[in-house]
Amino acid sequence: MKNNFEAARQPGKNLYEQVCEKIRDEIISGQYEAGDRIPSKRSLAESLQCSLNTVQTAYAQLVDEGYLRVREKSGFFVADLEGILTGGLQSTAVVLPEEKVSPYLYDFSYQGIDETSFPLTLWRRLSREAMSGVFLSSSDANGSYELRSSIAKYLRLSRGVQCSPSQVLISSGSEYLLQLLIQLLDSDTIYAIENPGYEKLSQLFRSNRVTYRPIDVDGQGVILKQLISSDADVVCITPSHQFPTGSIMPVGRRLQLLSWAQQSDRRYIIEDDYDSEFRYAGKPIPSLQGLDQSGRVIYLGSFSKSLFPSLRVSYLVLPEHLCHRYDELLSFYMCPVPLQIQKTLARFLSGGHFDRHLNRMRKIYKGKREVLVTFLRESFPESTIEGAPAGGHLVIRMKSGKSEDELVQAAEKAGVKVYGLSLFYSRQTKVQEGPSILLGYASLSIGQIEEGVALLRRAWK
Repeated sequence: MKNNFEAARQPGKNLYEQVCEKIRDEIISGQYEAGDRIPSKRSLAESLQCSLNTVQTAYAQLVDEGYLRVREKSGFFVADLEGILTGGLQSTAVVLPEEKVSPYLYDFSYQGIDETSFPLTLWRRLSREAMSGVFLSSSDANGSYELRSSIAKYLRLSRGVQCSPSQVLISSGSEYLLQLLIQLLDSDTIYAIENPGYEKLSQLFRSNRVTYRPIDVDGQGVILKQLISSDADVVCITPSHQFPTGSIMPVGRRLQLLSWAQQSDRRYIIEDDYDSEFRYAGKPIPSLQGLDQSGRVIYLGSFSKSLFPSLRVSYLVLPEHLCHRYDELLSFYMCPVPLQIQKTLARFLSGGHFDRHLNRMRKIYKGKREVLVTFLRESFPESTIEGAPAGGHLVIRMKSGKSEDELVQAAEKAGVKVYGLSLFYSRQTKVQEGPSILLGYASLSIGQIEEGVALLRRAWK
């Protein structure tokens, strides 16, 4: 291992992290099998010419992540990863995505997360504890009260959301919750969506034969003048970190939107707070729902970005009068999230583990974003990086003389997947100052970010 490791050392990166990555990669690639004994801490430290503490820290991290297990007085052994690598963790309420063979060397996906940093061992323990009594428990149609209570408390303290557990509705995925809202609100409701915005919204409304209007966004969010003239009843927005532009809606625009919503009993604002946990400069932006005094904001949240996408747990916070309407019209719908997952997540929240996990992930994602910004500025000094320091993606506006399609195709030929901003427009309403490319960074390592940008530099210049 020594020669390969010495050749792969990354200056400026903690040595224990490099040891972790090396052993982790060897386990996943099959160089070790389940039950194999790995070198002792002392022998590996001598082989790598590093301190014993470095190896001890690396081994402890790998034990916590579930790659290694300890036998007292015997050493460290490779854990059985067959269940993890094939997605077979249903018995522990975790289903990690199946590993797919990508045609790209690097994919700057805006949907990814850092899977290696999830506290899998802790989650497994909480899941085993939650299993006790699950089969004898009755399930609440709106989600377990324990989980709804934990979410309400978390939202109140972290996002300023004003709600009780009875206002929280648990379900499997944001798209499913939006379909429930379509059934809950009047059938002739007209919806407004951000342009550009989350591409699945227009697909969802079309598939449900719902009328919708694309509303352009500027640096402060949806343009109010267009919203007013659109005859829309409900507007869907991402005010804390607009997707995909990354802008943050200031309080002035928020108050204007609330004033618009208060002018009719048919009007509502659906606030999608999809990645509000990750903000890397300044204080967190309070929710729009926390400013609402008239019950016009429907708050939508998810654990897809903060934990992992395959968890499939999302939630709505309904105004109280809509809760009564929901009970009258849609109470026959049962929460589709397995009760064991709900109880595990409730323990993860109430035990303080979620807060600690978020604190750790903020540091990791902040570091990745800073590295990406640095490499982009060095590689493309004439271009502009847009979007607030938050979330898991940013936008770079290029000034290279090439079109957006040419940039995307050149990147793909170099083995790098990037995303043109035009993908997220319902309609192209104005000529952009330059082609814009969306780059996600959450799922890539710092080394992959550096290598990916280097390939883009060669492809685009």
